[in-house]
Amino acid sequence: MSLKTVLDQLEGRHVLIIGDVILDEYIWGDVNRISPEAPVPVLEIASETARTGGAANVAQNIVNLGGRVDLIGVVGDDSNGKKLIQMIERLGIDASGICIDADRPTSTKTRVIARTSSTSTSTHQQLVRLDRESKALVKSGIHERLMQNALNRVPDVDAIVFEDYDKGGVSNRLIDDVLRTARQYGKPIVVDPKVENFWNYKGVTSITPNHKEAGLAVNQKISDEEGLVSVGKDILDRLELEGLLITRGEQGMSLFRRDREGELRVDHIPTQAQEVFDDTGAGDTVVAVYALALAAQADMLEAARLSNLAGGIVCGEVGCVPVSREQLLQGIHPDNTE
Repeated sequence: MSLKTVLDQLEGRHVLIIGDVILDEYIWGDVNRISPEAPVPVLEIASETARTGGAANVAQNIVNLGGRVDLIGVVGDDSNGKKLIQMIERLGIDASGICIDADRPTSTKTRVIARTSSTSTSTHQQLVRLDRESKALVKSGIHERLMQNALNRVPDVDAIVFEDYDKGGVSNRLIDDVLRTARQYGKPIVVDPKVENFWNYKGVTSITPNHKEAGLAVNQKISDEEGLVSVGKDILDRLELEGLLITRGEQGMSLFRRDREGELRVDHIPTQAQEVFDDTGAGDTVVAVYALALAAQADMLEAARLSNLAGGIVCGEVGCVPVSREQLLQGIHPDNTE
């Protein structure tokens, strides 16, 4: 199937996303001098913006590409939580599965972005990131509501995504119960895992760690292709995955699978980014496009190639920015359109 055909088939696919919803705040400004009080830049604030982050950014990417989303997560009983839910609902995303927990803050990342100017160019640089969050597991009453919100939706969706940022919204029991129910209905599950729950996703369809996360999971630093293949094989077999997609930044991606005879197959997909300005949100975009393509019944290599293109587009932007169908269509090589 061509990438254009895969792209055309994303419309209307229904994805359930379970994970940590995050509010991304940005403070934009200009730096023209150093403070006399300390050797730090002085930022003259020009504007402030807010965007969806974490599982909410995955959801926005899917909606941008014509998919439908049910989102399961938790926010605090605070102004940032209200703001985030309003943003989610304005995007046409079903937010009824989001629970409010008065005992925790809404996970919020505030990035301070400076624009520095020279005689000929202007560049953006992140000065600092401020995180407000709780990493404790949600309390039992909220957990039960999250569980039921998720399980009730499994039969009606085309694919399931766990977007796990280690913020306490995803428990082992939630993973096990959703996986068991998804198997009953034959639903593919894609996971963007972090270190804490990495080995709890045994038996899902596919996971999409970056190369650093993959190496940490098996306590092996990836420094060359031989090490990459060793790590990939270990994770693929220990988690009993159908596919493992390791994202590698400027080096693209590597997809690990086993063929019908049980032989390991590794496809290295070179990056599509022309110039990497900022990889913030790229992992969210990759898992969104990959899962949506699998929901549209693309094979894993087709899904990986399309998600690689999407990730490259996002790396060319500043901040956490979702990809659009038009951007993907423009980026598809002519050889892949027929």
